[in-house]
Amino acid sequence: MDEMIVRFASAGLDIKAGEEYTGGGERYISAVRRFYESYDKNRMQLEKYYVSEDYENYKITVHALKSNAKAIGAGQLSFAFEELEMAATEGNIAYVKEKHGKALFSYSSVIKSLAFVKEMWDVRPADELSAKQARAVSEELLTALDDYDFDRSTELSKKLSGYPFRITQSGRLKEAMNLIADFMYDEAAEIIKEISAAIE
Repeated sequence: MDEMIVRFASAGLDIKAGEEYTGGGERYISAVRRFYESYDKNRMQLEKYYVSEDYENYKITVHALKSNAKAIGAGQLSFAFEELEMAATEGNIAYVKEKHGKALFSYSSVIKSLAFVKEMWDVRPADELSAKQARAVSEELLTALDDYDFDRSTELSKKLSGYPFRITQSGRLKEAMNLIADFMYDEAAEIIKEISAAIE
């Protein structure tokens, strides 16, 4: 964890501000990871609303980006999104058009500075599990989720990915892993129960 924090700081993030906002520890690290991984989707969404002049949804999107940037300690980027949110709210479209491109450039710059994040979470495929092993891991995972144990839940969900699920179940497992990263344990547990039934 210390290595991650040092690298986040070297990327220009205000660690203290981010940890104060998120509560620190794994919550902060998870926030940075989500910020990085959601970039393509968020940028495309923002561009779509901007081009279609759907400023109501544009406002909602920059509001979320403002909070997400603040959560990781990207203060200047958070402020840029806040200014766009206020302008869209007030109907100051001229300001939005003037600053939209600059804000996206800043967004892209922060993401580029965090390019190492992908490498840090590049997990090698888990050893393939038998059906019996997968069922046992599923049971352990449900217990960990019930205990709100982040580290254990994360570890076991990665281990469970070693079972050769069909494409649909594999996708659902990824959804569960994302929910665990967001500390949404109950929702993740429901998915794990669902895909466990597919273990043959």
